[in-house]
Amino acid sequence: MRERAVPPGRRPANSDSRRAPLLRPDVVRVHVIEDSESYRRMLVCGLIAAPGIEVVADSPDVPHARREIIHHRPDVIVLDLELPGTDGLTFLEELREYYPVPVIVCSGTTRHGGPRALRALELGAMEVLIKPEAGGRDATAALLKELARLVRVAASGARPVVHAEPEPTGAGPSFRSTGIDPSRWLIAIGASTGGTEAIRTFLTALPKDGPPIVIVQHMPVSFTASFADRLNALTGLEVAEATDGESLVPGRALVARGDRHLVVVGTVGNWTVRYTHGDPVGFHCPAVNELFHSVAEKAGPRSIGILLTGMGRDGAEGLLAMREAGAITLAQDRESCVVYGMPRVAEQLGAVQLRGRPEQIPFLLLARLRRRKSLEIAYNRQHST
Repeated sequence: MRERAVPPGRRPANSDSRRAPLLRPDVVRVHVIEDSESYRRMLVCGLIAAPGIEVVADSPDVPHARREIIHHRPDVIVLDLELPGTDGLTFLEELREYYPVPVIVCSGTTRHGGPRALRALELGAMEVLIKPEAGGRDATAALLKELARLVRVAASGARPVVHAEPEPTGAGPSFRSTGIDPSRWLIAIGASTGGTEAIRTFLTALPKDGPPIVIVQHMPVSFTASFADRLNALTGLEVAEATDGESLVPGRALVARGDRHLVVVGTVGNWTVRYTHGDPVGFHCPAVNELFHSVAEKAGPRSIGILLTGMGRDGAEGLLAMREAGAITLAQDRESCVVYGMPRVAEQLGAVQLRGRPEQIPFLLLARLRRRKSLEIAYNRQHST
């Protein structure tokens, strides 16, 4: 009989399948699905040690997980992607349709890990954590701490990631129709939890003749190149992982690597990106605040700041700096955020001018640019007579 991954003194989650689960509203009920016995034991023990979290079941494969989910009705699921038989991605699709609760993926950094992790995010995973390959106890402790934090956030009201169908832009308005020169404007985007789909939706709805775009998405370094490649394939824009010293040009978006802060340097119409240090700023690297503050300084009133879904407050102060420098600032609305954290703090600081769903933001932006251009023309006429 399989040894259960439960510490001494704890009743195994499925020790009596005839007993209905005892629901406690103050406790987050978690189901861990991981085929490695040792890794599963580590995850379960780490979560049980965290206050306010109960592991109600742990499973080595999908058939076992299905039975346990029906019986225990967990609040949050922790899922490995590499499972025997039915793999984690297939099961994630099944969960989205039949049991839509927050799912946190623990993934290895295999050669195909990046694309599979991104696919998991597209299928509705709230976040992907990387299993540490080195670092010993410190790396394991950091993983368990972050996992417990994500579990609590998920249970406190995180929404499942959903696919939004962007509004068609083929015959719609363009940036040039607003009267601006896209080469002399810059769009900066920041996002965290739930951001991969929000960014994809926004970029797909965005007219393709727009200003250069620079993006910080909280994501491990092993995933950012794959993320950029996927955006390049799906959005109709040219998207790539940024390289140090690369020029920012209209119609092209650059995604920051996951292990260095990315900033904008140069002058209006001649911007480039530079990588700085790799030390966390506000617990993040890359940090949205680092990017936004640099854009406020180097692009000022020729910039557009967009803050999308994510937990915490990264980017809120930077968006405020952009607004104070004359930028147009937008944020994702509460209803469409997976986690309404970063945009909420930005709203509280007074950093946000416009808000909407990711597929609406391009149209809000174009309307604001047309209004600004009209006011500029009216002002110039008034002062030329």
